Amino acid sequence: MLIGEVARRSGVSARMLRHYESLGLVRPSGRTGSGYREYSERDIRRIFHIESLRSLGMSLREAGRALDDPGFTPSALVGDLVRQTRERIAAETELLTRLRRIDAAAPAGWEDVLRTVALLRALGSKSAGARQRAALSSGASGSSGDEVPVPVEALVEAALGETDPHVAGALRWALARSGDGGAVPLLARGVGSPVAAVRERAVRALAELPGDEATARLREALANPDAVVRRYAAPALGARGVADAVPTLLDMIVEGRNDTEAADALSLLAIDRATAHRIAAGLVDRLARDTAGAPARGRLTQALAGIPGATASQALGELSHDADRAVALTAAYLLRLRDAG
Repeated sequence: MLIGEVARRSGVSARMLRHYESLGLVRPSGRTGSGYREYSERDIRRIFHIESLRSLGMSLREAGRALDDPGFTPSALVGDLVRQTRERIAAETELLTRLRRIDAAAPAGWEDVLRTVALLRALGSKSAGARQRAALSSGASGSSGDEVPVPVEALVEAALGETDPHVAGALRWALARSGDGGAVPLLARGVGSPVAAVRERAVRALAELPGDEATARLREALANPDAVVRRYAAPALGARGVADAVPTLLDMIVEGRNDTEAADALSLLAIDRATAHRIAAGLVDRLARDTAGAPARGRLTQALAGIPGATASQALGELSHDADRAVALTAAYLLRLRDAG
């Protein structure tokens, strides 16, 4: 069979067949009287074998070695190809992610493209200082005079993976400053992570984002099985005037976990008269429970100081005669302050 017919049947161009011959991969079994290459059925099978191996990602050198080495172990090469393919996919995925993020930044010119690339690299630096500077400079002006921010997806990814507290704070600041609502669903996904540290970073960042969408996600976080998530969500919701956070805030005071922050949030919520009554009643109920030990009763008594209204005053009056001297003295002192005010 002449080279033209082989090319037609195999789908391999005549030029590529000559290249195979030059590499010693396929040697035509004979020549016609006019000197044309003539391929046998065995030659054609070898061409198909080479093309099949190439379709697996093998180089021509590897394909030739696989076909010519009697002691060749296919599983070893296939294993190498699996590893190489995974590495190539990972590299291509990383490149695609980088390109998407640069595109999301909507650069006005090449200077802005290069600056965005530099910021993205800095966010992944091994140096905590470099990462922090990248976060803090994420909104500096570009060549057009407009801001060239780090894409919010990159900021969220960095925030969820950051272990340095100073860098983490800078990243949360950058996210809050970005004003991009796209951060909220990404962080909400982080709150559902199976990794506890990621959940904590996600809810802390979410707590610093303004807006109704962030508030809605924080409401959902109140039902999270992770107590740490609930303890970060509740004070943030209290500061936003969401009374649904009251039970969690009361639990925080009893448990002594971020209790000062919880008490401050309850004080903010108590601006509303009906909510103030509800909070005071909740504090009294927790004080009356047998499970509340002496330290918890002391914290609950102190929390009553920030709650206006008759319910809280009456509770402090009763507590000023409490059997626990520390509680009684605290309540009496707080009552004097209320009377003086």
